[in-house]
Amino acid sequence: MGVSIIEEQRDILINTIKNITAGDWKILVVDSDSKKIIDNVAKEDDILNHNIANIERIEDRREMNPTMDAIYVLSPQSHIVDCLMADIERRRYQRCFLVWTAVLDPQLRRRIDGSGLAKQQIAGFETLSVDFFPRESHLITFRDPWSFPILYHPSCNGLIRKHMQDLAQKITGLCVTLGEYPKVRYYRPPNPIHEASVLASHLARFVSEELDEYAQWNPNFPPPSSRPQGVLIVTDRSMDLMSPLIHEFTYQAMAHDLLPIKDNDKTTFHMTLNEGSPDAEEKDMELTDKDKVWIENRHRHMKDTIDKLMGDFQKFLDQNPHFTNSNSDTTSLNAIKDMMVGLPQFQEMKEAYSLHLTMAQECMNIFQHHKLAEMSPTEQDMATGLDEDNRKPKNVLDAVVRLLDDDAVTQADRLRLIIMYLLYRDGVIPEDIKRLLAHASLPPQDGEVISNMELLGGRMTHDLKDVRKDIQPLFPIDTKIPVPEENYMSRFHPAVKSMLEHLCRGALDQTKFPYVKPPLDPNEDALIGQGSLRAAKPSWAGAGRRVVDNRQRIIVFMAGGAMFSESRACYEVGAAMNRDIFLATSHMLTPQLFVRQVGDLSVDKRRLDIPMERPPPRAPAHLFERPAPPMGAPPGPPGGQRPPPGGAQRAPGRAPPGPGGLPGGPRVGGGQPPAPPTQAMGNMSLHSSRPSNASDQRPSSSGSKPQKLEKEKKKRNIFGMKKG
Repeated sequence: MGVSIIEEQRDILINTIKNITAGDWKILVVDSDSKKIIDNVAKEDDILNHNIANIERIEDRREMNPTMDAIYVLSPQSHIVDCLMADIERRRYQRCFLVWTAVLDPQLRRRIDGSGLAKQQIAGFETLSVDFFPRESHLITFRDPWSFPILYHPSCNGLIRKHMQDLAQKITGLCVTLGEYPKVRYYRPPNPIHEASVLASHLARFVSEELDEYAQWNPNFPPPSSRPQGVLIVTDRSMDLMSPLIHEFTYQAMAHDLLPIKDNDKTTFHMTLNEGSPDAEEKDMELTDKDKVWIENRHRHMKDTIDKLMGDFQKFLDQNPHFTNSNSDTTSLNAIKDMMVGLPQFQEMKEAYSLHLTMAQECMNIFQHHKLAEMSPTEQDMATGLDEDNRKPKNVLDAVVRLLDDDAVTQADRLRLIIMYLLYRDGVIPEDIKRLLAHASLPPQDGEVISNMELLGGRMTHDLKDVRKDIQPLFPIDTKIPVPEENYMSRFHPAVKSMLEHLCRGALDQTKFPYVKPPLDPNEDALIGQGSLRAAKPSWAGAGRRVVDNRQRIIVFMAGGAMFSESRACYEVGAAMNRDIFLATSHMLTPQLFVRQVGDLSVDKRRLDIPMERPPPRAPAHLFERPAPPMGAPPGPPGGQRPPPGGAQRAPGRAPPGPGGLPGGPRVGGGQPPAPPTQAMGNMSLHSSRPSNASDQRPSSSGSKPQKLEKEKKKRNIFGMKKG
């Protein structure tokens, strides 16, 4: 696949540590949030192999080690700075090399710079752009499901500005990691009916300002490249409300929809290995990019996935005939699973195939028991607005009602069908919604899920006297191209796919997807679409690079959560159009999570426990305990200690974008009370030159290189941490 954001982030972290250790043994100190970032892309051994004697958590009780230097990789939070200052005041280590995962709040920076002990002990200070979580080679999340209510809940208007600036910081960090200074475009809904319709335009402008300021303070950004200039498209969930509701039959999307996959720090599926044998054991199996079977099959249609799994297993048996006999049945999933119990010599391969054969079988069981095959044609008709013959579908309501009457159709699927029908119809009268809910035997509170869809721009109701407009789809389907019979159950494509195809052809409508800064050459899009490298840097800038590096990079940010069908679309268009397309989002959605989060938009905000509104975390009290006796002054410096006056800032681990980190506005969390609520998103000025509460002061420098401008920031990750 060429470039991988997992490898890019891993290289930055590892190279930063390697450059600081420079062959000398040091201790690595992390906090719970920075450790999550590191653990996501690197193994502990990857770290220890670069002269790291031990990895310690700054929140934990630790031994004093005044004869060794420490590298701190920390998240820029107020309580973490408290922990750091406690270490410095106790001279826990000899020298400190500080590495921040994102830019430190200027007030916290001044607190460090103003400490005499800190000046003696700090030997390095640098900021990386790594505050995000690569999930696949071209898929990135921020692990922030609370982004959805902040962006769409009517009572969260006061949190939006800070949250958008936090999102802009992370998106800019992703661009910096990829070495891209992209043109920024955004989705502008053609017929908006919801307040959040301006979401993408505001976020795109924030990102554009962050990128411009980063480039201003980092003259080495972007690094030289022969690629055409990249494109960042900022859109949000309201662009496509059908994708979170329709049943997908490609392996990854179908499995996440139908199976109890746990999706936390790791993505796991609980199953029994060696079932029916004395060696049977229950295990959480991880789904990662290291699983070659998963990578090869996750975007295939489920039928093709099963054929491939069984074919690959048959190929293995042909190559290893002593594992089977001529009477063995290799034509059914269950028979193959039984056969795998007898292959202890091939443990890793056996576990991978057991996992995927089990998942595929369970998906097909649900597919059959809950009548998904009968449901699919109606869903496809409603999602596309066309039947298999590319004509306007007939008797859609009758088909929906028949499915609502079927006991095999689950309540969750009935609600999804009703919402899809209302979107297809562009709303019905309120009485008809009540009739549909009653006919489906759904509780009245499901009516709130339906009405809340309007907060995302989906029209659910209209009055009898309303004049109905013929609403054109965002990307009309070419009805002259016949639908192959094998595609009848997969006629619908996410809007992201059509958007990217139009973009790569240079035909993306600039009224619906305008630029933050329109290009000087109005024909630039068409030239890029024809494969012109006119927008690229000179070819000599990439001399000696592999050809794959010439592929244009496109970054899609989907605010409000993305679907696995949309990540698949990015891979597919990238392969077809010779682009590297990255999908970034706050969190990955499943249909169940989407429906639940839409329902929560009418819940009292206080019940949602949004991290931005929690009390800020505090440093553990044990860090401030002093051994007794004595209770007096802290111990003096150990003999032979070099007290450098705060050393020069080091460049990040890979072809660095100069000193400093990302510019930006206030961050989530931190040690200060939140600012008074800002105005509603709809009243925010789209044309302000920069956020009104951003600082224009340059912080004091702790080294000889000029420091980058740092604006007011508060950052706090929202999940806990697994034990190392």
